[in-house]
Amino acid sequence: MVALTPSAPRAAEAATPVVATCELEGVVDSGSGAYLADCVRRAEAMEASALLVRLDTPGGSLEATRTIVRAFLGASVPVLVWVGPSGARAGSAGVFITLASNLAAMAPGTHIGAAHPVVGPAGEDPEAVGGAQRARKLENDTVAFAESIARQRGRNAEWAASAVRDSVSVPADTARQLRVVEQVASSEAEFLDQAQGHTVRLANGDSVRLSTAGARLEALSPSASQRVVHALAHPSLVYLLFLMAALGLLVELAHPGGLVPGLMGAVALVLALVASSALPVHAGALLLLLLGAGLIFAELFVTSGLLGAAGVVLLALGGLFLVDRFDPGWFVDRSFRVSWAWVVPTTAVLGGAAAYVVWRSAQTRRLPQRGGDAGLVGEKGTTVAPVSPEGGEVFVHGEHWRATAPSPIRRGAQVVVRRVEGLTLFVDEVKT
Repeated sequence: MVALTPSAPRAAEAATPVVATCELEGVVDSGSGAYLADCVRRAEAMEASALLVRLDTPGGSLEATRTIVRAFLGASVPVLVWVGPSGARAGSAGVFITLASNLAAMAPGTHIGAAHPVVGPAGEDPEAVGGAQRARKLENDTVAFAESIARQRGRNAEWAASAVRDSVSVPADTARQLRVVEQVASSEAEFLDQAQGHTVRLANGDSVRLSTAGARLEALSPSASQRVVHALAHPSLVYLLFLMAALGLLVELAHPGGLVPGLMGAVALVLALVASSALPVHAGALLLLLLGAGLIFAELFVTSGLLGAAGVVLLALGGLFLVDRFDPGWFVDRSFRVSWAWVVPTTAVLGGAAAYVVWRSAQTRRLPQRGGDAGLVGEKGTTVAPVSPEGGEVFVHGEHWRATAPSPIRRGAQVVVRRVEGLTLFVDEVKT
């Protein structure tokens, strides 16, 4: 019988392969691009057996996508991409990231494709000066980008080209049959088991036999700045931040010295600007949001109802057009926008608040005047000195006033104000 030395458990642990893991969920932006490139460097530094990336994206920035693709193609560690879990997708820019991996798998119920560059009306209009030419140039450049990645990784270059030209999208099983991905796996662990023994070629030309079955997973977390930029790069969040900034600053300008609305508006504006740097934000939509917020705020003073209604409409339009999907530097699917689930409740709340202000203002106008001379007429008080036609003194509305009466009134009697002239009240005694 052989006794295990204290170093035996450590040796066994050292023999277990280590796979570094990271994930890309949501938009491909500058934050997530820097994070994935950093994950490649960290996986290389720790001499991991492979880097496993879990992917679920609607697409994103072309520049960030190129950063990720360059990192994957130049990696000295095998890069594995798993599109999952079920319901996930590798849309638009996600196609290039998946193609750039050494080995790729998709979970059942996922899809990949639709990588056509989004061009605006000017790019689609053959009558527009240079519009059609620019659209074809952008499309051809993107096709070449996709084909070069697919050929370098030994994948279906024809399908990659069709995903760009024709916005082709396929489910997991079809993607495997077309040699877009190598495996269909319902989980990351199953993918690692299937990857065991596969041979992949790295950037330096070396062939590496994967050892991933039963590997110990080492999660690589993003830095604080990468996490913040990626978290803010959400169209609906940017929409709310710009609304908060506009309303907060307008309240502060209308009521200087409040500090809290102005501070909240300033913080929201800074965060919105940071987020807009990672998203294709349409400048015209920002103007609509600002104008809409201004009209709703003006409703507090005008109370016509029309300004508030117009403001709500402009806020809705500004939200719908906030994300510029026609930006040529972005590859995103149609779901990349401020959703109705955010626009409708937000505009409904602000519209309801404006309607409530109008209703309360109408009620207030029907109330009798309480300030000024007219507000004193009908008020009751008490004489603090005898009052006669020649004069006297009464206590009305919390103040002492000079008063006269058509007939003498004793001290301590209750009186009612009939009219006001200057600083003199004309009163009558209240008969009990």
